[in-house]
Amino acid sequence: MTPYLILDDELVRAMTFAARRGVDVRIIMPGIPDKQYAFDIATTYFKVLLDAGVRIFRYTPGFVHAKVYVSDSQQAVVGTINTDYRSLYQNFEDGVYLYKNLEVLNIEQDFEKTQALSEEVTLESLSKMPGSSSMWLSLFFDWTFDVIFFIIFPRFFVLWYNKTIR
Repeated sequence: MTPYLILDDELVRAMTFAARRGVDVRIIMPGIPDKQYAFDIATTYFKVLLDAGVRIFRYTPGFVHAKVYVSDSQQAVVGTINTDYRSLYQNFEDGVYLYKNLEVLNIEQDFEKTQALSEEVTLESLSKMPGSSSMWLSLFFDWTFDVIFFIIFPRFFVLWYNKTIR
């Protein structure tokens, strides 16, 4: 479950590979996004994910801001980590990893309750969704956001540059 789904090639490959070999991969996203541009970028990944067997749901009551990942009823991660490049590689995000803990079952039950209140995205419904047609759109928005962010906050560029280059 994530409010923002902006994937790099590595995550796309991991999710599609898992789904193609029979792993039940499900993603819940907001039905009403707080940032339309971020949701539009997310929809550019839907077709390739759906084609591979990943199931995507939109939480119909509105916005869901949870960042929850559950695996095999034994592992879970809960925290501030969105499923996007910045959260995974650039920002200082926090998550709690639970393994064989009783809370994992509660987290999984909450995920399933949220899914029950959600509408599944299909290839048919995707074709009617605006902004879902191109991966190039996601690259454009991601690059544009980085450029604008570093223009507005040049100090972060210096910090990022020093961290990345050294």
